[in-house]
Amino acid sequence: MDYYGFWQLLLGEISAAPKNGERRIVTFKDARQYAGALAQWKQLKKKRPALRKVQASPLIRAFFVPAAGAANLLNRFADALSVEEDLRIQLHAVPEEKKGTVVMPWGVKAIHAPQAWSRSTGVHVKIGVIDTGADYRHPDLRHSLASGINLLYRGMLPLDDNGHGTHIAGTLAAAGGTHGMMGVAPRALLYPVKAFDHNGSAYVSDIVLGIDWCVQNRIDIINMSFGMKTRSKALHNVVMKAYRAGIAIVASSGNDGKRGGDYPARYPETIAVGAIDKRRRVAAFSNRGPYIDVYGPGESVPSCWLREGYKEMSGTSMATSHVTGAAALLLALRPELTPRELKLLLRRTAAPVRLRKGQRRASLGGGAADAMRLLRAGARARRSRERESVAQG
Repeated sequence: MDYYGFWQLLLGEISAAPKNGERRIVTFKDARQYAGALAQWKQLKKKRPALRKVQASPLIRAFFVPAAGAANLLNRFADALSVEEDLRIQLHAVPEEKKGTVVMPWGVKAIHAPQAWSRSTGVHVKIGVIDTGADYRHPDLRHSLASGINLLYRGMLPLDDNGHGTHIAGTLAAAGGTHGMMGVAPRALLYPVKAFDHNGSAYVSDIVLGIDWCVQNRIDIINMSFGMKTRSKALHNVVMKAYRAGIAIVASSGNDGKRGGDYPARYPETIAVGAIDKRRRVAAFSNRGPYIDVYGPGESVPSCWLREGYKEMSGTSMATSHVTGAAALLLALRPELTPRELKLLLRRTAAPVRLRKGQRRASLGGGAADAMRLLRAGARARRSRERESVAQG
């Protein structure tokens, strides 16, 4: 392959790119050809400043390029690569009124997390939170946050300039004790991955780079409270890579109130989450359907907010953080669980949701997450496996 010619064509695409932020994902089919293109890029970008705008993901053999099209590229290298639009992706939450101090949010109690803390608090579990960052000054999060990564401004802390990521972090692992808020897994360690800007918007390429970072840094579980309507080959590819690396991905299904849902929750390798309200019914705004693995509390959920504050939010975003937290409690006791085993245990231990008039249980998918039932089932499964091992050996 003519790697120099490849980059010359891409330079032309970059120089012609409009200023509206259009980008393309260029994925190589062959690992050796990608390695050759990567080596050439590292050499050329020292002399060609425009190539510094390109980002790379070796995990899925892709380059992320500011470009409006790639017709010339495909005409010449169609056998070697594929090109797709780098789509925008949005968060799954709606902010509500501000609140004062929150000690024990209703959702944390609803999934029976406090009863589970005598068995597990999520200690040593590493949770990647791909979102808007986190408020490192919030007193309830001070002991829960690791350095993470800022994909928008490399070298800077992933500071939250939106609020959504801080809200998710609070539900996951706030540890404010009696004077602040408690999250589902208060001794888990959060790694904020800032992929979303202050408007709550990101590119697919940012999500790919975020998952790539989580794989490289051996994160145990990833919370992804966002989605989009369109299937992305690059996003599915990196989700599968994480799945095969043993990292569970918990993803929100979306807030359209419809049967069906958004990607990446619809990929079979993720744990798809819907939302329930305070009456334990599927929330009116939540997407639903057989592909939903489990539901979590998502209506008027109070949690941490910017400037050391608190706020209520509704959405499958909030539901997802409850489910990720419950999974972290189990992973602290059963770190050897595969993503598939974790998903099956979450589905098997979910409690029935209440039905609205005219609803059929089969049409909703899974039930409501329950941390205590999850830990008990995890313990039973381990004892059963140990007995089988003794019998065989």
